[in-house]
Amino acid sequence: MSNPTNTLPDIKQTLVLNAPIQKVWNAVATSDGIAAWFMPNNFKPEAGYEFHLEAGPFGNSPCKVTDITPPNRLSISWGKDWSLTFELTDLDGKTEFTLIHSGWDVDKVTEFGQPHTAVREIMANGWAGIVKKLTAYIEA
Repeated sequence: MSNPTNTLPDIKQTLVLNAPIQKVWNAVATSDGIAAWFMPNNFKPEAGYEFHLEAGPFGNSPCKVTDITPPNRLSISWGKDWSLTFELTDLDGKTEFTLIHSGWDVDKVTEFGQPHTAVREIMANGWAGIVKKLTAYIEA
């Protein structure tokens, strides 16, 4: 367990999507849905299922479903240190979607030798764009 003072804040983004919760769930918790806005993958919505995200130049990233509670929550472990959680809340025909990317540590480096501190900044900006793609996909 790392020293809590060395942890970096989670990347967290929340937005309200103009779509029913089941439509959003299908976009964030199916292989085709995830591929449409995030990365190609061989995901299956089953607890404990191990799969890969195809991260382009970074190759295949190993992942595992750690928690799945349709249509409200999906958590996966990603790579060696990260956790990715999608939380959905039904807002009467719309859906509040929260993305949480955690597991950041000042003292750790990624599988590619990059410090978490640097990668976190890149990912925080990246998620902003990815979430826009999700919105466009769902509200199309």
